[in-house]
Amino acid sequence: MRTAVMKRLGKAKEDQKGFTLIELLAVIVILAVIAAIAVPLIGNIINKSKKDSDIATARQIYDAARLYVTSEEAGVFPDTIKIVGTKNSSGVITEKGLIVNGYLDADIVLPSSKEKIVGGTLTFTSGQLDKVTIVAGTGTKEETWEFAGADVIKGEGTGVKK
Repeated sequence: MRTAVMKRLGKAKEDQKGFTLIELLAVIVILAVIAAIAVPLIGNIINKSKKDSDIATARQIYDAARLYVTSEEAGVFPDTIKIVGTKNSSGVITEKGLIVNGYLDADIVLPSSKEKIVGGTLTFTSGQLDKVTIVAGTGTKEETWEFAGADVIKGEGTGVKK
């Protein structure tokens, strides 16, 4: 009787299927190596996409300025164009700007920080874009970014946080 029980237990062990501890550890090590390589790469991709979206926003502002110059300034580029501008309490524009004149949406944000653009200028030299300065944030915390004109026109490069 005892030998029959032992034979059944031995047979049960032979029929068992599954992974050994060594095999499981090997898979975990492989996954850890892949994660160690992939996480920094993903971080770099995210940072590059933020920089690319910021330069695209600066390009959008430049394109709005070109439309503004064509419509409001008879095609002659002034030395500076304000991004925001102001209106008085009666709704009359007291300081021209791309947003106040309707060439940009009032809720435009800087993509990398998700902060609303609250100021800035486009600077021109002899009708050529020299730089785009963007101020984004809230009244208590504002950041200033500066983009070179050539980078904005090409749609590549990065801005400098001031």
